[in-house]
Amino acid sequence: MNGPVAPKNPEKKRASFYIIKDKDIFGSQMEDGRGIQYLYQSDERLVNSAQITGGIIDETELELLRTVKGFKELVHSIGVSVETGSSSDNVEFIFQMYGKNDIYGGGTNLKICINGDGAEKRIYLSDISWADDDFIPGQIKVIMDEAGKKARLSVRLYLNDGFTAPEVNEEDEINFDSEDYKNIIRNSLVSKGDLTKLKTVIDKAKRGEDVTLAYIGGSITQGAGATPLNTECYAYKSYSLFKERYGKDNNVHLIKAGVGGTPSELGMIRFERDVLRDYTVKPDVIVIEFAVNDEGDETKGDCYESLVRKALNLSYRPAIILLFSVFANDENLQERMLPVGYNYKLPMISIKNAVTPQFYKNYGEGKVLTKNQFFYDIYHPSNIGHTIMSDCIIHLVKQAENMEKTSTDNADMPVPVIGSTFENVKLLDKKDKYSNAEIIPGGFTDTDIVLQCVEMDESLSLVPQFPYNWHYNGKETDKPYFEMKIKCKSLVLIFKDSGETDAAKADIYVDGKFVRTADPYINGWVHCNPAIIVNESYSDMHLVHIEIDKADKDKKFTILGFGYVQ
Repeated sequence: MNGPVAPKNPEKKRASFYIIKDKDIFGSQMEDGRGIQYLYQSDERLVNSAQITGGIIDETELELLRTVKGFKELVHSIGVSVETGSSSDNVEFIFQMYGKNDIYGGGTNLKICINGDGAEKRIYLSDISWADDDFIPGQIKVIMDEAGKKARLSVRLYLNDGFTAPEVNEEDEINFDSEDYKNIIRNSLVSKGDLTKLKTVIDKAKRGEDVTLAYIGGSITQGAGATPLNTECYAYKSYSLFKERYGKDNNVHLIKAGVGGTPSELGMIRFERDVLRDYTVKPDVIVIEFAVNDEGDETKGDCYESLVRKALNLSYRPAIILLFSVFANDENLQERMLPVGYNYKLPMISIKNAVTPQFYKNYGEGKVLTKNQFFYDIYHPSNIGHTIMSDCIIHLVKQAENMEKTSTDNADMPVPVIGSTFENVKLLDKKDKYSNAEIIPGGFTDTDIVLQCVEMDESLSLVPQFPYNWHYNGKETDKPYFEMKIKCKSLVLIFKDSGETDAAKADIYVDGKFVRTADPYINGWVHCNPAIIVNESYSDMHLVHIEIDKADKDKKFTILGFGYVQ
């Protein structure tokens, strides 16, 4: 008979901090039937999580988190726990480091398999065989046995000797019925504008007529940070509340058209396709959300106002709502956008105005929630954050419900306050036709199928963006170019960004003059990148020549489409 086994000595207590604490996750469908949740740590996300969730203020420690070399110096081990509701569930946790030369394939994967019982297990960095190409902490992947499962994830970093971390403060549960919470929601309303159109939509829904609510924006509108993304995002929640409050017999419908990482410079081009569904749908309400995406708008507001005017110019006059999201650094571009809203008497909602003052209060002084509770990561709200955004929209809707209907809007369109250069922009791709455009594809004869994909409307199914594209596959090296003769006064090239090692750069020429280089590595991930290449005051014929960089002729480049103004 074996004697009792002596337990191991307890591990030395180490300073630690959470980078993820009790965050809801959701297993999106993989090809093999399993579920996966991605949590990106690059682009300052890990540093921001250390600050917000972990309370780290030491600049040396924050700097070490920016590279794999520093991460290894700071971190002793990684503690991971997942609650799935069943201790028999198997979960694979992967912390992927990105490579310097091969972003997704060159770095080390820190892996551990755990149960769904909430018990913490550790990855010890001393046990890892590190790759030579390791560069920066990249992304966390949580893989579950089956798709569609919800879980709760916590990840904390245990530190090497000589480093310290503050004690973790417990957060109070949010009281959504409190007067302090209601004040947060009230503070979001920057301006009611003219609510007549919104009142008309409410009355229409109450009568049982069909009503469609449409949302266009970036990744927050797509639903990033919400788990599950399709039903916990602010768009679905506000639509659902509107439907419950005013709808009859399923007469309220949803269009959700958010595309991650893209500004209104792209939103204005895909408006007819993604919001109007090529003019097959007439949305009654259109919510426009680009306040945290438009740093990349080359026109500094012209594209945004052009999109707003495009919506306002629709013959049936939908109600337009401007929604200003906020990043975890308390920043957005609402100051640029507010004059647009005031100019057209549009209702405006600021999530920044609602929640940012909260983050700097103490409990007992009207504090309802922490920054960690509101944000899922540096860029995106959590389920709680999406709920707050939805409540802010419904608060505005209630203002319209309770108003006296005074007039209809027959006023002329005001002159633009920033610009309206692109209000008549149209999409041109392989599917679309424009009589004043002649395409000479050269070596761009293939069609790319590795595209940015997003979840539209109420579905979790991924929809590829710009599938009707021109793709140079690196094989037709005798024709490494694309040409187009087009009559226009403005032209926007949409090309595919990529983090893969086989992506090519391309030089853009218009009428024989070099305009810019399209570099798919600047953003470093697969997504749609708009770039203005013609912007004149009058329409004329132009020759657009796109040439693959000589050093990249055996690599790949994709023209997703163009936005043109006649």
